[in-house]
Amino acid sequence: MRSILGIPEKQRLESLKAGDESAFTAIYNEYWERLYVIAYRKFKDTNTSEGIVQEVFLQLWRKRSDLEIDNLSAYLSTMTRYAIYRHIAKEKKLKKREEEYGYFRHEKIIHINYENKFLLEMISELATELPERCRLVFTYNKLHDRSIKEIARELKISPKTAEAHLTKALRFIRFRMNKLISLLLVLLTIF
Repeated sequence: MRSILGIPEKQRLESLKAGDESAFTAIYNEYWERLYVIAYRKFKDTNTSEGIVQEVFLQLWRKRSDLEIDNLSAYLSTMTRYAIYRHIAKEKKLKKREEEYGYFRHEKIIHINYENKFLLEMISELATELPERCRLVFTYNKLHDRSIKEIARELKISPKTAEAHLTKALRFIRFRMNKLISLLLVLLTIF
């Protein structure tokens, strides 16, 4: 069988097996459009179709030394169909994962939001037991995400004093949270 470039296909395939880039380029130029049409018929999308054809030629180049091809046109068409099947399978798998992940992610976010809301309520309740300045520094810093310098300026105290109030508040809340958690664990083991 002769190619359109006048070089027998068998000779071009031997040159390809030997790593001849010009043989590969000639095959690419001769078959690219045919393979693109096969892929485009399936996907009706230029980018996907071009990607499929690029994958086929990339595989052809990578496996060139191991190839035993009798009919290059049929071989490349078959490679293209298999690349299409792999792409479809990959897309289905990806879509399934996205659906599963989206479901679990949604459930997890709801669960986390309830936990966060519960913890925030507990911490806010504990903060009411703090002295006024400690409570204000803690609330502004941890619950309203304001800087120590900003808080110190607003409360007309030094940043060191604001830090001391925050440290005192954190110690108190940690201590009380540990007691509450211990109590909860005891109650859970009883019931």
